[in-house]
Amino acid sequence: MIRRLSPAKVNLVLRVLGKRGDGYHEIASLMQAISLHDELIFQQKPQGIKLRCPGSDLPEDERNLVYRAARAFYSRSGISGGVEIELHKRIPMAAGLGGGSSNAAVTLSVLNELYGYPLPADELSRQAASLGADVPFFLSGNRAWAFGIGERLEPADPLPPFDLVLLHPPLEVPTGPVYQGLNLRLTNNPIHYSIPRFYTICDVAQGLWNDLESVTLKRHPELRELKNLLLRRGALGALMSGSGPTVFGIFEKGEDARRAAAALTGSGKWDVYTACSL
Repeated sequence: MIRRLSPAKVNLVLRVLGKRGDGYHEIASLMQAISLHDELIFQQKPQGIKLRCPGSDLPEDERNLVYRAARAFYSRSGISGGVEIELHKRIPMAAGLGGGSSNAAVTLSVLNELYGYPLPADELSRQAASLGADVPFFLSGNRAWAFGIGERLEPADPLPPFDLVLLHPPLEVPTGPVYQGLNLRLTNNPIHYSIPRFYTICDVAQGLWNDLESVTLKRHPELRELKNLLLRRGALGALMSGSGPTVFGIFEKGEDARRAAAALTGSGKWDVYTACSL
């Protein structure tokens, strides 16, 4: 039996550089894994894939990325064995935090480990990309720049450690319509983007940027107020992660983050999480 933590991520920078002919969007994004996590438990069995998600209403069949990741591994590797997987969710779903993508990446990685690494790293990355644009990131480490549709990764410079408070309101923000909302100002000429360098936590805070915010905040102006709440509680910077709706603030000290989280807990209008960068 193998237990593995499956971390969330935040986008410290998310620039949308253009729309491709196939309908996908070219991005440049600085992705950072954080300590907020799910847990997966793997147990080999003779054949078949069995997924259980106790305590959640997640599907336990091919509609779940974990199941599809396991199926992709067995199909590509040609291995005839099976696995039972138990997924314990803590990362909020459809939140812009990459929980499902992280779960899929952990599944690929653990199955490859269980069977003695039949798939080389480049093939594992290809399988990850076939499952979703964010999945390869979670195979790469804790921090990376993502380009293309998110599948092309480059190492990111080290960042100073920081703490986070995340506010997750009960909103549904489908990713597709958010990107579609950007299309009116995108052209076929790609935007050239120079990677910024961050040396201090203040550099990180000042460099926070998400092109998707302009669309999501226009449709859900209450998210702007969540950003302001975090800033008033001492966050050095605040940003929406991915296409939302989660908003996070970064703090230099854990005690400041915990104090802010305590002050923002109990409204009933959002869930509050604390985490640190990995």
